[in-house]
Amino acid sequence: MANSALEIVGLLLTLIGLIGAAASTGMPMWRVTAFIGENIIVFETRYEGLWMNCFRQADIRMQCKVYDSLLALSPDLQAARGLMCCSLALGGLGLLISLIGLQCTSCIRNNDRAKRLVLIIAGSMIIMACICVLIPVSWTGHVIIRDFYNPLLIDAQRRELGEALYIGWVSAAFLFAGGCMFTCCNIQSEDDRSERYIYSKNSDYTAYTPQPLPPLQPRPPLQPQQLVFIPRPEPQPMLSRQPSTIYSYQSRYPSVRSGVAYL
Repeated sequence: MANSALEIVGLLLTLIGLIGAAASTGMPMWRVTAFIGENIIVFETRYEGLWMNCFRQADIRMQCKVYDSLLALSPDLQAARGLMCCSLALGGLGLLISLIGLQCTSCIRNNDRAKRLVLIIAGSMIIMACICVLIPVSWTGHVIIRDFYNPLLIDAQRRELGEALYIGWVSAAFLFAGGCMFTCCNIQSEDDRSERYIYSKNSDYTAYTPQPLPPLQPRPPLQPQQLVFIPRPEPQPMLSRQPSTIYSYQSRYPSVRSGVAYL
């Protein structure tokens, strides 16, 4: 019951992490214009994402434009495109595979080992999706911080960490937690089950040797039993007014009573 509850929690964590990774992939807020210096009045904000860059004027409206060419992007954003798409594919496939191996589903019946193996595979794919999210987000954050403190760049070229990077880090944490729940819990249960059938080599176990049965003793011969004659009371004659219909005949064969008396 506890293992089933952990599987449900892992499924929910994976689903939340997958939604966050998808939102981070589509959001243009990977790089935000840094407002530094003495100018306090800000009329325009620039956002740079994986697929487009946007401009917002005085917090009124936002205009976005898709990149004309992939080669126009920086190396970290080019790698982030592929890695984020791979993370979505791995996370979605791992989530679908985990539904097959859950204890509350009947896709695999009467085979607990196969269910655990399916969940371990799904957890490994989810952890790989977490790595694919963590690498581009951390790489982009490192480039932004490095350029921010670069003295060769002017203030207009410096950027700050956008909201999409924070969402990506949180999503990677959720994916890692969900993948660990699927993988670690089932590996532990597999080890516990295998330890029940391990025998120690240094045990004092000896093979059982069957002992021969003792010879059968002959039974004593049966002794003849003597017949005992038990006398029966003679029936008393009864007087009746009706004429008797009982007739006696002489038999050629002796009666049982005479045979007993003879013995």
